[in-house]
Amino acid sequence: MFTPRRMRRARQKLSDEEVKRILTENTSGVLSVIGKDGYPYSVPLSFVYIYNKIFFHSAKEGHKIEAVENNDKASFCIIDADDVKPEKFLTNYKSVIVFGKVKVVDNENVKALAIDAIAEKYYPNHPSEKQREIDNFKDSFAIIELDAEHISGKQGIELVVREQTV
Repeated sequence: MFTPRRMRRARQKLSDEEVKRILTENTSGVLSVIGKDGYPYSVPLSFVYIYNKIFFHSAKEGHKIEAVENNDKASFCIIDADDVKPEKFLTNYKSVIVFGKVKVVDNENVKALAIDAIAEKYYPNHPSEKQREIDNFKDSFAIIELDAEHISGKQGIELVVREQTV
């Protein structure tokens, strides 16, 4: 089980509602896992967040799958805002980090639920095309599930100050 640390700058912590918005509305993030050689492996991925889990589609083999099968601990980071202000030596940012256990989904019902949710997120309003793509490729990809044990979000202090003055 992941043991969270106390956020040093607690004033910058995002609300649960804002964290959920970021997890729901954003379209990509970076999954970090540990490879067989012990090195971290981070890869940008599309995702969907449902039932306190994050699902990714993947090829059935490769470095990512090997890493997931090697070690079930993972983190996933989503950057919601990244506005660099060089003249002020700061960045206005919002991000969410998820820690949890990761696995390749072997349950066909969960796999179907996840790929349908992914397809709906990225290709809404195209039900017939969505289903055709799922049917054509459902046996050629894997679904990876990250079961969230801890989720936290943080924003730059300038955004906190701006929100307090509005």
